[in-house]
Amino acid sequence: MPVCKPESHTTLYQALDSKLATDSQSLTIRQWNGTHREVWTYRVCNQLPLRLGDDALLVNWFELHIRHADTGQTIYHNAWITDLPIQDQNVVELADCGRARWKVENEGNNVLKTKGYHLEHNFGHGNQFLAMTLLTLNLMAFLLHTLSHLANTTYRRIREALGRRDTFFNDLRALTRYLIFDSWSHLLQFMFMQLELKPAPD
Repeated sequence: MPVCKPESHTTLYQALDSKLATDSQSLTIRQWNGTHREVWTYRVCNQLPLRLGDDALLVNWFELHIRHADTGQTIYHNAWITDLPIQDQNVVELADCGRARWKVENEGNNVLKTKGYHLEHNFGHGNQFLAMTLLTLNLMAFLLHTLSHLANTTYRRIREALGRRDTFFNDLRALTRYLIFDSWSHLLQFMFMQLELKPAPD
């Protein structure tokens, strides 16, 4: 679900302005966030043209506006488009997905830039393909580490014991500089034993 902003979707918002008066749905929910009350307002409008022309793709638009219940101050505001039909029953879940996509993208990029992958340095290398090659290797490493965290208990226990990713990478760099390991599993088992970690309970 891409974000839909007025400056990037002018045709859609022109159609939206005329359609909201007659054919729109809204849902308001009051929530307590632990410190104050918030008012979450969802607005929905289906079947809007994405661009000018009779052959324009029709999309469904929805927005979430979060305000402080006492002051009326805007805490969060965003809008998205999707090809899924939107109703009161699913707009909350769709908005959660839209917000999670932004969170996943930003946190993933933050990890790649600040937690030992050095992503930003790759774009200055090479005249043709070196920067793209380094980027691809970085993304493959990130994918491997993410899968290992999900599927490999030994890897997960080591990462939890070391804390930061760059600490883990520095340990890998030092170990592989002075020692030879038969495999990735052998390296992880060595780290597990040297950190004196106890086996996880079944």
